[in-house]
Amino acid sequence: MPFLLVLGLLAYQYYFQDQQSTDNNVAVGNNAVQQAYANQRSGQWLETSGRVSRVLRDDNEGSRHQKFILEIDGGHTVMVAHNIDLAERIPVRRGLTLAVRGKYEWNDRGGVIHWTHHDPDGRTQGGWIMLDNVSYQ
Repeated sequence: MPFLLVLGLLAYQYYFQDQQSTDNNVAVGNNAVQQAYANQRSGQWLETSGRVSRVLRDDNEGSRHQKFILEIDGGHTVMVAHNIDLAERIPVRRGLTLAVRGKYEWNDRGGVIHWTHHDPDGRTQGGWIMLDNVSYQ
């Protein structure tokens, strides 16, 4: 019986090691974006990391957003829209690797991660972007 319990725990860890949930219902891991995209799930908080494959022009309509494309392991790409009215601009450039926590919104081009900043109203934990051991939020 203990052998089956250990085997079950190992199988669980192996299967879920790339997609875990924290107490705040945040999907964590390299597969978080791909799974949210495959399930067309919007509003999902997630944490992932990847390489900046393209830096886009800022969106200056309404709240200003710094935008770039993040390539996740496996080749999936997602746009990151970082609110620079609420958080510091990130010194991103093509080829840099960074980690991001934010809210995923589905679209047919890979999706968007936004809310990569603190919550100015303090209602939720908010998000962040980690680059070179510096947290931008």
